[in-house]
Amino acid sequence: MKQNELGSPIGARHKRKRVGRGNGSGRGTYSGRGCKGQKSRSGGGVRLGFEGGQLPLIKRLPGKRGFTNIFKTEYNVVNVGKLDIFPSGTEVGPEELLKAGLIKSLSRPTKILGDGEIHQPLLVKANEFSASAERKIVAGGGKIERV
Repeated sequence: MKQNELGSPIGARHKRKRVGRGNGSGRGTYSGRGCKGQKSRSGGGVRLGFEGGQLPLIKRLPGKRGFTNIFKTEYNVVNVGKLDIFPSGTEVGPEELLKAGLIKSLSRPTKILGDGEIHQPLLVKANEFSASAERKIVAGGGKIERV
């Protein structure tokens, strides 16, 4: 069997349904649109979620709508526990975190969060620190610096 001999299985391809071509075609007169009404007209029909003028579900349940805050700041987040890979006394900034594979890019600001423990003093440079991360770094003998 060759590629040029392959074909679709029988019944896989259908002819296009040509509507409105006379009653002899089986799809004449109303052309599959039923009788009168908004849906039978050309250009007719209603938008998604329209309920015939009844208050739509999406408006009846305001809690389900919400919005997306376009001013939200997306951070590169790193937990304090991950900083244990650096040797004691190291200066750890976004560039070092990128080289270590702890963040993906420098396009976003970096935030240090407080999950985990840190066992050596480090000078940690980042845009933001959570309160618990700040406490743990200082308690471990390190320093923080906001960039």
